[in-house]
Amino acid sequence: MGEKVIPLADHRYAASVPRIPERPAAPSGHVADRLGRPLRDLRISVTDRCNFRCGYCMPKEVFDKQYHFLPHGSLLSFEEITRAARLFVAHGVRKLRLTGGEPLLRKDLERLVAMLAALRCPDGSALDLTLTTNGSLLARKARALKDAGLQRVTVSLDALDDTIFRRMNDVDFPVADVLEGIAEARRCGFGTIKVNMVVKRGSNDHEIVPMARFFREQFDGSVVLRFIEYMDVGATNGWRMDEVLPSADVVARIAQSFPLEPLEANAPGETAQRWRYRDGGGEIGVISSVTRAFCRDCNRARLSTEGKLFTCLFASHGHDLRALLRGGHDDAQIAAAIGALWAGRGDRYSELRGAMQADAGSGQRRVEMHYIGG
Repeated sequence: MGEKVIPLADHRYAASVPRIPERPAAPSGHVADRLGRPLRDLRISVTDRCNFRCGYCMPKEVFDKQYHFLPHGSLLSFEEITRAARLFVAHGVRKLRLTGGEPLLRKDLERLVAMLAALRCPDGSALDLTLTTNGSLLARKARALKDAGLQRVTVSLDALDDTIFRRMNDVDFPVADVLEGIAEARRCGFGTIKVNMVVKRGSNDHEIVPMARFFREQFDGSVVLRFIEYMDVGATNGWRMDEVLPSADVVARIAQSFPLEPLEANAPGETAQRWRYRDGGGEIGVISSVTRAFCRDCNRARLSTEGKLFTCLFASHGHDLRALLRGGHDDAQIAAAIGALWAGRGDRYSELRGAMQADAGSGQRRVEMHYIGG
């Protein structure tokens, strides 16, 4: 084997500086891409660092002590993030999700939460402000986040069995601490808490029913468990199709123990298919981006921690909004650039997965999940 190449995060992904239209038009509150999809959801990565080394996201053999994470000066400041978010809201974004890496590693994150919670939609209504975390620090930080204005929280948890969970996070972190974080979030008054389980055949798929049983019985329907198909994000996780357990199989396994019936989506563009326990014991969701692509309804943009805008989870090319934010441009110019980028969007990777996989050797690396938060 040759020497391992460790790329600098600041230069890993191609990014172009967005073009500012000659005559910037004020945002109308609605912008649609080439497939007619509106912009409704902005996912904001606040750090590229994580304290876990889950194999499907940040495998330890790649993200080791030699890996170069972004220096602090490259990260968007809280003020820059809030400015960008406000411009996205002017184009129709109604949901902001804070991600990482592990977002709770970003110092003073509750200050950013308070700044974003103060933003309002053009009609004066509040935004949907939420956060996705691995739960390792949630017990300590839930109260400050709730007091700052965070509305909802999603916790990643791939197994209840402690041995399996420690193996999957690959840093020997105990499952009990994540469960305590979920319990504390509930005590702090967060609404419905979502728990995401990435299902990898042969690794943790035997945990599906135990997870369903536990959250049914222990949280009285206040936790929605969602099962995510193992995805081919980035280039470091060794993804193989034979390790994907289709969501249909997940639903079938759970239904054998707890009969289910389908539910309608909560909102257009929702990624999860919803199922309700027939006995009233709550609901689950399945996210099937491999076996049942939902590109046609995708209304999500992703902003990396260094200010690169990606219009698809599986993108290899970003757009450098940081250059505009730090380049002396006014809000109208940057908003116009964002609108033009979305209007030109035609991404539908999951629908074209086979062809895109065949073209994987084209020289451009797809963005890693830890960099834009999934």
